[in-house]
Amino acid sequence: MTVLPILQFPDPRLRQPAVPVTVFDDDLRRLAADMLDTMRAAEGIGITAPHIGVARRVVVLQLAPDAEARTYVNPAIEWASGEIARRQEGSVSMPGVAEEVERSARVRVRYQDLDGTTHMEEADGLRAVCHLHEIDQLDGIFWILRLSRLKRERVVKRYERLMRAQPSR
Repeated sequence: MTVLPILQFPDPRLRQPAVPVTVFDDDLRRLAADMLDTMRAAEGIGITAPHIGVARRVVVLQLAPDAEARTYVNPAIEWASGEIARRQEGSVSMPGVAEEVERSARVRVRYQDLDGTTHMEEADGLRAVCHLHEIDQLDGIFWILRLSRLKRERVVKRYERLMRAQPSR
């Protein structure tokens, strides 16, 4: 398929909520395939349609190179555990920086597949973190907003230094 440009922080479109998908057709399948190619090219494990400037509620996850890629359309958290886990998080829209984020350790997610069929998935560990992270993104909540103000400012400064150090594109 196609590797598409990824919006880079602080693009304001990353703060816009995505709209639900209502049409399940070849255009949606093409979007999901392009998202997968784009995510792999960026060496990410998750991507949303808003990351590529498309304000639709679509997520693609592939947690390891040899793992199955999964597409989640209109995902929503149905339940999240009170138990908290800490993991390093980053974003394809803010490459090169990561920080530890606290999130629920387990979740139940309702979503549709590319044909519109509704499913439920229970997840823990990295998959739970990815669901919470990407659904936040669909809601216009960029991951650094889950950090304390001090940590957020440090992450942004590290990212800005990395961007200044890169040769012009």
